Amino acid sequence: MTGRKKGLSNDEKKTRLLELFHESRDVWILKDLERVAAKEKGIVQNTVKDILDQLISDNLVTMEKIGISNYFWSFPGAAAAQRRNALQDLEEQVASAKKQRNELDTQIEKAQIGREDTEERAELLVAYKASTELQASLKAELVQFKDCDPALIDAKAKAAENAKIAANRWTDNIFCLQLYCRDKFNVDTADFSRHFSIPGDLDNFD
Repeated sequence: MTGRKKGLSNDEKKTRLLELFHESRDVWILKDLERVAAKEKGIVQNTVKDILDQLISDNLVTMEKIGISNYFWSFPGAAAAQRRNALQDLEEQVASAKKQRNELDTQIEKAQIGREDTEERAELLVAYKASTELQASLKAELVQFKDCDPALIDAKAKAAENAKIAANRWTDNIFCLQLYCRDKFNVDTADFSRHFSIPGDLDNFD
């Protein structure tokens, strides 16, 4: 006893219909294609149109309307050429993505310059914090001295002068470190100030 013959799968139908195009090297109308595909390739006639539409969607078969009729064709070299073109497009996309990634990596490396956790950076941050705190303290004290007696003002003024000299020294140290990083690491002074949150109006006391 023999088993029942199994019908063709959808992929098998597509393969056989495409073979018919390539073997015939001809241009077809749907009516003739349905008849010959059923006879020579064993494809059920009423399924040929659906399989043909799939091949057209896959760009394996070309359709063109001439007059009132649709004509279909596919030649062996066309499918191979399409695969080559698709592969070339994919390779170009991969190359473009790789180039963009390399450019981003370069930008990230440049952005990291001057932000390394070095001993010099730590010392600079400490110096800057001490300088700004001292300046704020001196300004507060000067406001309090406004209505004091002359002797006290004179004593406070001398103390303030000494503190101002110290503050200017710290400010000079910051500027020196700023120039050092500019000359040694090619860090722009504006970028340096931005990275360490140094205000643009930082300057020595007059």
